[in-house]
Amino acid sequence: MSNIQLPLFDIPQCAVSNEPILVVNSDLDEASLRSYDKPHCWQYDIRHNNLTEDIALSGIKPEIIAAMAVSDFTFRLMRTDEEKEQAIEFIKRHEWLGTISQYTTHWYGAYYFDPSQGLFGRHILAGVILMNLPNAMSKMLGDDTRIERLISRGACVSWSPKCLASRMMMWCIRDMVTNTEFRLFTAYSDPAAKELGTIYQACNFYYLGNRFGASTRYINPYTGKIVSDRFFRQKSAYRLYARELGIKWDDNWIHDGCIDWTRVPSSIESSLRALSRQKQSIATPVSAPKKHKYAYVLGKSKVETKHLRTRFLEANRAYPYPSVRGE
Repeated sequence: MSNIQLPLFDIPQCAVSNEPILVVNSDLDEASLRSYDKPHCWQYDIRHNNLTEDIALSGIKPEIIAAMAVSDFTFRLMRTDEEKEQAIEFIKRHEWLGTISQYTTHWYGAYYFDPSQGLFGRHILAGVILMNLPNAMSKMLGDDTRIERLISRGACVSWSPKCLASRMMMWCIRDMVTNTEFRLFTAYSDPAAKELGTIYQACNFYYLGNRFGASTRYINPYTGKIVSDRFFRQKSAYRLYARELGIKWDDNWIHDGCIDWTRVPSSIESSLRALSRQKQSIATPVSAPKKHKYAYVLGKSKVETKHLRTRFLEANRAYPYPSVRGE
């Protein structure tokens, strides 16, 4: 089984230390506090632990798995609710965070077709990549912030062949460029999980350094999970505050998925915002390392790509890739 593919964002090199680590979400959202004390990276552990069961669940014969090539897989945009539910369960099982981030706009799947299963064969989900609204719109390509998407989640099943992750990554980016206005794709890697961004490096992303993300997180007073300061100002948090204050929530306060404060009575707005500040002030702070950040720029044509990359390098500094885990 030497050709088994690692999960999407890392490779099995030895972890730097055996000390417990704080697991924080790679796109800076909510995550759990876990301890990790094994001598290899977190995602390799998931791959190793899931492999035997993954093969059994797939129903694919081991000799077929051993002979698989990337060309045996197809990639496509996931459109139906059923496909997205399957992607959610896949991420929960195979991605080290085990959660789905907010504001996913594009869902992609990699599939293997096994003609020997059932009357008509079976399409088996083998990889998922999710594209999101960025945490905050950047100006890495100037004032046009509408052309950016965040690669928020990604994983491949443990039995998939080498290079499936990088091939899928580039297919998704090209599909986005061909069919949408997006041209800039950003991603984070977390040193706390011993991530280096190996797949991003293999795909020739620009490396922007390891100074990204807040250095302080907070313990969510409702769930005990680790959150950024943005949690206290999210719509879901304000719903909790309203319930706690005995305020009946009105869905008419929401516009385009966000709270439109002009629709909220001023007295209620004051109460909700005051409780938001109070919750953050009493939440236990937790130190977290800065993240690695990567970016990929692609246009529809060679001319557009050259133009955009020139603009990008004029406005941003690209650094040599990191090679030491945990830094």
